[in-house]
Amino acid sequence: MNELDRRFLDEAIAQARIGLEEGGIPIGAALVAEGVLLGAGHNRRIQMGSPIRHGETDALEVAGRQPAAVYRKSTMYTTLSPCDMCTGAILLYSIPRVVIGENHTFMGAEDLLRERGLDVVVADDAECIALMEAFIVKNPELWNEDIGE
Repeated sequence: MNELDRRFLDEAIAQARIGLEEGGIPIGAALVAEGVLLGAGHNRRIQMGSPIRHGETDALEVAGRQPAAVYRKSTMYTTLSPCDMCTGAILLYSIPRVVIGENHTFMGAEDLLRERGLDVVVADDAECIALMEAFIVKNPELWNEDIGE
């Protein structure tokens, strides 16, 4: 990870903290193109009663409609390994790079991203791990609901 990666992963972490403060699941994301933050969001499944408002999909929603060329120059920063749904959104919009805060508490579809030629960076960020571990211990029912168990 470079300095720019650190900056935008920190933005995703800030979003995760906002989600936690709102009573939600602490997963945040940021969509960035050529060093410009297009949109940042957090898991709002609980807050909105939504089955699809994960961190990555929320960041895409906040970024709004973008030309295909913009997505193809983008990086998705996410505090947690992306689930199948979020992986699908990343692939759908041809986002070529994903920076993941951690994959210890949940391993998403990283292998599919790599198989499809994406640049996948796992930061093993201690803050991301601590946020999720504490949440899972305190809220196992909500966590299991979020991951479909």
